[in-house]
Amino acid sequence: MPSEPIRVLIADDHPVVRDGLRGMFARGGDIEVVGEASDGREAVDRALALEPDVVLMDLRMPGTDGVTAIRELASLGAAAKVLVLTTYDTDSDVLPAIEAGASGYLLKDASPEELRRAIRAAHEGGTVLAPSVASVLMAQVRRPAAAGPLSERELEVLSLIAKGRGNRETAAELFISEATVKTHLMHVYAKLEVNDRAAAVAVAYERGLLMPKGR
Repeated sequence: MPSEPIRVLIADDHPVVRDGLRGMFARGGDIEVVGEASDGREAVDRALALEPDVVLMDLRMPGTDGVTAIRELASLGAAAKVLVLTTYDTDSDVLPAIEAGASGYLLKDASPEELRRAIRAAHEGGTVLAPSVASVLMAQVRRPAAAGPLSERELEVLSLIAKGRGNRETAAELFISEATVKTHLMHVYAKLEVNDRAAAVAVAYERGLLMPKGR
């Protein structure tokens, strides 16, 4: 018995792009376009109404942008995986999208087969990143973080870890991905000069970065 096609919502402000993607998927068979949106606000509304498996999300759209839409879908508990499909791969585009909860990030020069594979991977819970995007994330992780205090987000992550939350629980409470939690923890370890979460929590209490329980 053949499996059900993967239901996809396309969010892009260019009609030509939406038409091109719809036509491409129509030739495949295992991916079905169930709706379209021209901006982030419409993408959220249509995703909630249509309940697609995967949302193909452009980032720079008039009105509500893609990152805001991704963040809102995560906060609303939408089941759809969001796969970014955009022209831009700079730090200022990639990092906010991944932190907001995107399951993958491809550029619009990806081949049809690459895009199909990415949609299948996202649907199955995997992550696909364009090579240039993976390089951006690796550079961010490897960037020396020892200089400077913990950021507000790093303190939020560390505070939840101190309360016994795991990476998945922390990600859910902060509406970010587990990968982003791990990245923040790596920065925390580097700044506090420790190697694990228990040591990070202990040092944070010693330095007054976290308030002891009961205060």
